[in-house]
Amino acid sequence: MAVDELDTRILRLLLEQPRTSVREYARVLGVARGTLQARLDRLERDGVITGTGPSLSPAALGHPVLAFVHIEVTQGHLDDVGDALAAVPEIVEVFSITGGGDLLTRVVARDNAHLEDVIQKLISLPGVVRTRTEVALRERVPYRLLPLVESIGRAARTAPLRS
Repeated sequence: MAVDELDTRILRLLLEQPRTSVREYARVLGVARGTLQARLDRLERDGVITGTGPSLSPAALGHPVLAFVHIEVTQGHLDDVGDALAAVPEIVEVFSITGGGDLLTRVVARDNAHLEDVIQKLISLPGVVRTRTEVALRERVPYRLLPLVESIGRAARTAPLRS
């Protein structure tokens, strides 16, 4: 899906001011409300905008320990293990990966003892061969997309017009 300069301006506003109304976004951007709404609908339909809910802090919810757990899976059991991982509330993300292991999970815990309990639960799942855990000490760059959106916007401004 091609994202043009107006799309990137819309995305920037959504990232910088997520609680603003569509009417206010349209005013700031100098476009009609209907135009803005059509763009938002297309961006959602095309999967560029994937959610509008609040970002939550696991640490503020009492789970300040963050770990990345690599999981090696018995061949042929990737989907089964993935389904089982979805039932573990402390797992907030799971990715299939290349390299050392088959799955990479982001796990949150109340403390190190709780993290150990979660890891033991993972090790006991059918199809899990072994795990390797890395505990995050400090977040250096928080999850962000604004620099990427700005880069795409710069590229859209300098791209030649298509006829």
